[in-house]
Amino acid sequence: MTAKEKQRYEAWAQIIKGLAHPSRLLLVDELLRWGERCVYDLTAAVGSDMSTVSRHLLMLKNAGIVTDEKRGKMVYYQLCTKQVKVILKFTECCLRHK
Repeated sequence: MTAKEKQRYEAWAQIIKGLAHPSRLLLVDELLRWGERCVYDLTAAVGSDMSTVSRHLLMLKNAGIVTDEKRGKMVYYQLCTKQVKVILKFTECCLRHK
């Protein structure tokens, strides 16, 4: 494996790790449905405390899945791309064939 290939696989793994938690998948699903949500709304949707949701959002951000924008005292999140929906559809397909 070349260094470039290794780097690519490591980047893929970071994205997959970013999605590899039920709460983070729920956050992604919320952002797919609403386009943009503030951290307060996402906290209510997940049903966890704000610090836990913030850590999940940071993992998604570090994986390049979401971006954030601070507006006043609130932070709003949105997906970097809606293509993440393809990953979720692929997962559903795998579940049907289990």
